[in-house]
Amino acid sequence: NHTLLTEFVLSGLSSHPELQHLLFFTVCLVYSMTLIGNLLICMVTVHPTLHMPMYFFLRVLSFLDISTASVVVPKMLVSLQSEDRSISYTGCVTQLYCVVFLAATEWYLLAAMAYDRYVAVCRPLRYAAVMNTRVCLSLVLLSCCSGNVVSVVQTAWVFTLSFCGPRRINYFFCDVPPLVTLSCTDTSLYERQIILATVLVIFVPFCLILLSYACIVSSILKISSAEGRHKTFSTCSSHLTVVTLYCASGTLIYLQPKSSNTQDTKKILALIYTTVIPTLNPLIYSLRNKEVKEVLIRVMAVLTKK
Repeated sequence: NHTLLTEFVLSGLSSHPELQHLLFFTVCLVYSMTLIGNLLICMVTVHPTLHMPMYFFLRVLSFLDISTASVVVPKMLVSLQSEDRSISYTGCVTQLYCVVFLAATEWYLLAAMAYDRYVAVCRPLRYAAVMNTRVCLSLVLLSCCSGNVVSVVQTAWVFTLSFCGPRRINYFFCDVPPLVTLSCTDTSLYERQIILATVLVIFVPFCLILLSYACIVSSILKISSAEGRHKTFSTCSSHLTVVTLYCASGTLIYLQPKSSNTQDTKKILALIYTTVIPTLNPLIYSLRNKEVKEVLIRVMAVLTKK
């Protein structure tokens, strides 16, 4: 019975011992880049010239990226350098809650960012009035509350399962699909619930994002100046790139929760979702945003002088 279970064992990224050191240094490098890149974004977006809702949301996204990587990567690095890959029952519950909470919150935040771009492009004269500080804070708080509800429900449902079989999780962190495969009871209801949660967390925000960008594209096409169209589209393309990366990896991980023949593929996708994408976000937003690049150069110049 799961009430007697005190710990799980994580299989890690790879079962090949000769790859452990290479994986350790690679993941450590990527994690360092994640921390540095997102911390720089947090520093840059508080600059007086970037006091706009778009950059406020970007700062929150960077904080969530740092949190997501920090929930998963440190334990992964320890497992790569140690033979002890166990994680306590309480630790597994906590990690699962945090991973789902952060992932769901990011998706709702991405939808809020799309709404911000819609107002900026389609309702420019009312932008300052509509996207005021109160509205921005409310959207972030709503994203966090929605993520919390999803995470509490998912975590509670998963840990009502009976884990009476092997306690080895074929994954490098506690997540819903690999935990469901450990259950010795009928999990068909849980699998349907995971698909429903995926629809609520990924596809509903994704549809709202697509609707926002359909309106944005319609407005862009009405701009007579080619330079104006390019400038407007460039401010939105970074966000669309991030949404595409999250949607592609997230749906492939969670739409087939009990598919064991693709577990190695899911590990790679999960690694991309939790580690690589948080590293790419600062690059995507800084390289395609002139204002961020200018402030970033100034900040780096100041830091270099110090």
